Amino acid sequence: MKIYSYEGKRNVCGEKIREMRVKNRMSQSDLAAKLQVNGVIMERDSISRIESGTRFVADYELYIFAQVFGVEVKSLLEVQNKTKD
Repeated sequence: MKIYSYEGKRNVCGEKIREMRVKNRMSQSDLAAKLQVNGVIMERDSISRIESGTRFVADYELYIFAQVFGVEVKSLLEVQNKTKD
């Protein structure tokens, strides 16, 4: 299966996930533990790759990220427009 990229990244939610994790004062390991409690087996290095945009995020993973942060899925998908000069 071909995985496409957006602006050189494999996901659009990584920056928002990092933002929410920091806002909630969680380390990547803390977040991994919360995901695992909710049924998604994910290690700290996978979260690092998601946040840097080098790992694809499955829809069910995105749903659990939203549950952990107490937000709607669509809030993790908000893409900020970057203007090119």
